[in-house]
Amino acid sequence: MTLPADHATGRARAPIDRIGATVLNELVQSIVTGEFGPGDLLPPESVISVQFGVSRTVIRETMKRLQEKGMVTVAQGRGTHVNPSTSWNVLDPSVLSAMIENDSTLGVLDDLSVVRGALEASMAAAAANTVDDDARARLRESLTAMAEHVDDSAAFREADVRFHVAVMELADNALAENIARVLIAHAVGSDRFTGVDPEHAFELTLAEHEKILEAISAGDAEAARIAMSEHILGSWSRRRLPSKKRS
Repeated sequence: MTLPADHATGRARAPIDRIGATVLNELVQSIVTGEFGPGDLLPPESVISVQFGVSRTVIRETMKRLQEKGMVTVAQGRGTHVNPSTSWNVLDPSVLSAMIENDSTLGVLDDLSVVRGALEASMAAAAANTVDDDARARLRESLTAMAEHVDDSAAFREADVRFHVAVMELADNALAENIARVLIAHAVGSDRFTGVDPEHAFELTLAEHEKILEAISAGDAEAARIAMSEHILGSWSRRRLPSKKRS
């Protein structure tokens, strides 16, 4: 097995173990929740080592991982400072999950829906520009699966994701698809993102997907863009839980 390389030295690095991963996740949570705010100095390695009951080697590796996530800056002789959230790698799974988990105002999910809507709208338009009979059949198959499971929420949501993935793959934009997949993967597991479905929510969703399919099948890029954007933003608005407004 090839070990990950240390970017600073080029040497192979040992994978972080389960205990180290626990320490890492707890520190990510502490930064996301504001226990350690932007500009704050984290405690020395020796202090954190005692606090978690792990070796200083584990803490040193953890700090490197936090730095890779953009959450801290490690400066030799000056300690480890917490970076502002604008520096964080918000597509990193542990960072994004922690942000969603602690999103009391739902502001992160609001922003996520806007970004996802823009990305997938663009991909829907691209799919309309390249659609062929095979693509139409694949999208129709995904939509049929949704219709068949309208009374089974888990199966319906799974078919819903397959429809969106099919549109992404037809767009043939690897970067946009990668980002959108990350956003979906780490949002759908959150109760805050799932929210509460209003009456006939799945029927509404099905109708919106039909509109997207019709626009893509017709090769109407602008209609596909609008239909996808309206679906994603409208769906989030319908199921969004009440929350405090973010400051």
